[in-house]
Amino acid sequence: MTTRILLARHGLSTYNLEGRIQGRDDRSLLSSRGEQQARQLGEALREVPVTALWCSPLQRARRTAELLLEARGAGPAVQSSDGLLEIDLAPWTGLARDELRQRHPAEEHLWSSRPEELELQRPDGRRYRPLLELHQQALDLWEELLQCHPPDGEHSVLVVAHNGILRCLLLAALGLPPAAFGRYRFDNASLSVLNVRPGGDRGPQVQIESLNAQGHLGDPLPRFRGGRRLLLVRHGETHWNREGRFQGQIDIPLNERGRAQAAAAGSFLAGETLDRAYTSSMARPRQTAEAILAQQPKPVPLTSVGGLVEIAHGDWEGCLEEDIRDRWPQLLSDWQTAPERVQMPGGETIQQVWDRSVHSWQRIADGLHPGETALVVAHDAVNKTILCHLLGLGAGDIWAVKQGNGGVSVIDYGPTADRPPVVACLNLTGHLGGVLDRTAAGAL
Repeated sequence: MTTRILLARHGLSTYNLEGRIQGRDDRSLLSSRGEQQARQLGEALREVPVTALWCSPLQRARRTAELLLEARGAGPAVQSSDGLLEIDLAPWTGLARDELRQRHPAEEHLWSSRPEELELQRPDGRRYRPLLELHQQALDLWEELLQCHPPDGEHSVLVVAHNGILRCLLLAALGLPPAAFGRYRFDNASLSVLNVRPGGDRGPQVQIESLNAQGHLGDPLPRFRGGRRLLLVRHGETHWNREGRFQGQIDIPLNERGRAQAAAAGSFLAGETLDRAYTSSMARPRQTAEAILAQQPKPVPLTSVGGLVEIAHGDWEGCLEEDIRDRWPQLLSDWQTAPERVQMPGGETIQQVWDRSVHSWQRIADGLHPGETALVVAHDAVNKTILCHLLGLGAGDIWAVKQGNGGVSVIDYGPTADRPPVVACLNLTGHLGGVLDRTAAGAL
């Protein structure tokens, strides 16, 4: 049983176009482009059942919800919630970004680098921390959402709101602190998908299926704002993925569908200028990388990295889940609920994979020059550890991230070291059909 939470940011607003601070100001309207985006989002959601729709009361979000329902053709009544109001930046509301930098340079820098520490002053003289207030608001709303739509039922809830509150809602779902606020990105009319399942003593288990998808808008990837960009891709499908076998470090090649997925990823990324490419030394990611690079207009050097090979499953390699359940029932249960505690029989721990994969990733990122984009193609467990590291999660959280075969994630490093890398999008699979990930889950 699963509850699906669909997070949608409102379309492009008049204040967005003008580069102004919006916050809770309700004078900002949807632009004509924003209205078009809302309709495009509604068209994309035709295939997805929606049992409830929650919306911010601010008019740019309400109008987005109205237009997407109109384009979708049908849907539930809109439930307005003050819990989805945008962050309260009242002292700055209406200021252009350049004005803000000129008038309040120290505060603007703090907001950009350590937003959880920012204090502002209300008209009555009281000091407050906007992000800490918003984070508490998101915690309360997340609890309310799960009370109304518990994960032991089949619910599909669409939430239409704003950049700041959606980021905090994601932090609340993942159990992360406000300091992780800057690691995520929600663009106008983007769609993100969370799957929530019962999790026993640990509480609901939340999985990011996708984050900040914009393919329905005709934009393959979020706009590159400078710095360094890395594209992280999981290899295409293998026969063992399809069968649900633990393949680990057994060198299984792509099957026919996997080759088609790799080619589709290549077409999806054909408009991106790739300067370098890196792959695990195993066949399935190398074949995927070669298919992607074949659609680049100029040759791109491809380097094999030993630290990116898949987790060693040891005695589990080649086994189906039922085979493992028969021989190692408790160990399999621990792997599925507390993977950080498991030593694979004859294989690795997830922490060992984390250490080598994150080290390899960081070396690749550090080797890029400003303005460069690199492709990295690896495996399910490897990609999950890298993404958990980037998102501020730990080795025990690998189930919080989905990696579909041929799925694309984008990580941007800014021009200065005082800001964390941003996961601009995660597990995009729209190039393989639809807004939901329908690729083989594999056995991990």
